[in-house]
Amino acid sequence: MSDHITSDPFDIPWPLAHNPMFRTLVVDPLEKLLGVRQCRDIYRKLPQKDTPEDFCRAVLERMNVACELEGEGLEHVPRQGAAIVVANHPFGAIEGLVMIETLRRIRPDVKVLANSLLQRLPPLREALIGVDILGGAQGARVNIGPLRQAIRHVREGGLLLTFPAGEVSHLQLRRREVADPPWQTSVGALIRHCQAPVIPVYIPGRNGILFQAAGLIHPRLRTLLLGRMLLRHQGGTVRLRGGRPVSWSRLAQCADDRERIDYLRLRTYLLAETATPAGPSKPSGGDVAQDIISPQDADLMADEVSRLSQGQLLVQSGPLQVWQAEAGQIPYLLLEIGRLRELTFRAVGEGTGRSFDLDRFDQNYLHLFLWHSERHELVGAYRVGCCDMLLERFGKQGLYTHTLFKYRRRMFDAIGPALELGRSFVRPEYQKSYSPLLLLWKGIGRFVVKNPRYRVLFGPVSITRDYCDLSRKLIAGTLHAEMPLPQLSRLVKPRVPFHAKARIRGCSGEMARNFYSNMEQVAPLVADIEVQQKGIPVLLRHYLNLGGKLLTFNLDPQFSDVLDGLILIDLLQTDQKTIQRYMGREGAAAFFTYQRLLSGRREALCA
Repeated sequence: MSDHITSDPFDIPWPLAHNPMFRTLVVDPLEKLLGVRQCRDIYRKLPQKDTPEDFCRAVLERMNVACELEGEGLEHVPRQGAAIVVANHPFGAIEGLVMIETLRRIRPDVKVLANSLLQRLPPLREALIGVDILGGAQGARVNIGPLRQAIRHVREGGLLLTFPAGEVSHLQLRRREVADPPWQTSVGALIRHCQAPVIPVYIPGRNGILFQAAGLIHPRLRTLLLGRMLLRHQGGTVRLRGGRPVSWSRLAQCADDRERIDYLRLRTYLLAETATPAGPSKPSGGDVAQDIISPQDADLMADEVSRLSQGQLLVQSGPLQVWQAEAGQIPYLLLEIGRLRELTFRAVGEGTGRSFDLDRFDQNYLHLFLWHSERHELVGAYRVGCCDMLLERFGKQGLYTHTLFKYRRRMFDAIGPALELGRSFVRPEYQKSYSPLLLLWKGIGRFVVKNPRYRVLFGPVSITRDYCDLSRKLIAGTLHAEMPLPQLSRLVKPRVPFHAKARIRGCSGEMARNFYSNMEQVAPLVADIEVQQKGIPVLLRHYLNLGGKLLTFNLDPQFSDVLDGLILIDLLQTDQKTIQRYMGREGAAAFFTYQRLLSGRREALCA
């Protein structure tokens, strides 16, 4: 018979085990209690299997354990070439069997850096690079050889799977949660030597309360229960959530191996949040959202556009035109704007819940809208408020953003003439292309050229409930930390504050904050959290590229609990090439000339 059947990998060297009476009275009951006997029985009844993946599959079938891939599963694991997979270690054995079987179906060159005791299972030896995880300082010296073998495997184009914790997740008293212990710096060093992309995989779940309590008494008691923990998975499902590859160029930015492995731990545990979205939006107009009104008559809207003066045409690109108009000039178009606003906002979890989205501010604001002249179709729009005129006529109550934020009057004295931008949308059919938003912004740029006193743009930018709570907190918290305008920030307060402290399970607050000090770092984290692989919201990204600065955040219960950041853009601080993109070269030159003359007149008056 083969060594697969005759050897006993579950043979534990109990003291006095050779004594029949001691074995009968102590060892046998203890092995049954710990699950060792049941694991041995499962192993002995397995059919002969030659490959690691076949063996793992046989064990899983015998135990009736299923694997479920969540989100994008393991599709980011490369089918060839050097790569490393890191995963948390919630259970102890079952996740290793599932990962080996699943990964070796993707590519057969997978090797696992794992506990050398697993080499007692002959069918797994081919896939294992065994390390001593219990040997302390002596074990570290012994592990040099296996680590070199692992590095060589990756450098030769192989895939390496590792559980960097080295131990099973257990109760972390300081953080009051069950999570991996600190990941081993040696794995960070291994990754540095390999310089290969790393794919994080998160495995949800944890062992039960008996396992956690045993570990509080002594860690070895926890280890003795691993067999019993394996048996608890019979008839169950192990879920896997894979993240996007982390490139070596990103990991090379880390200061040392400790920071490198901490960053990978963060990316792994962030995947835990993909199943916890902020929740479905609630219509603000009542318990049930009203039916959206029917589209307006295309001929009537086209007739309104035809009656606008040519001076109101700001930009044209083929059949697409950007116009500016007052509400009284476009009654049918304004209803269509309200209809499409509601339709577009509902699609991303926002919306008023009413049949169309118009309010009292629409009558006093200008509307920049994108019109398809051949299809007689409204494509998108922006609402623009000339704050100097609105404040003169209505005071702060004339500004839409005053419903979200409490302004001190000194705010407007500080920023001077400004444009409030808001309620922007591009209808869903046109969102696959960036050109509609670009044209709308060219329209805004040309409007500023015609009205060069407006050097400051501001308005709310939304992070919808389509994003998980953690994503919203990461974005808001990072922008708060980067906030470079403290003097202006003190002049405005949110009406419903948003608490942006992000807590990431499995990671200390200090560890997490080290890795999201700017939006460039946050973008890949958000993309990993979000099931649809969304990054930073498009409009927010656009404002930041224009040099936008965040003043504060407000939670808007009247608009499906959307999170609104108050963004301010000083066009004199925006990159001049960017300004030229929207204003045109001549328009940008005229704008800057006007502002220089204005600044000169102010200095002369103050002299």
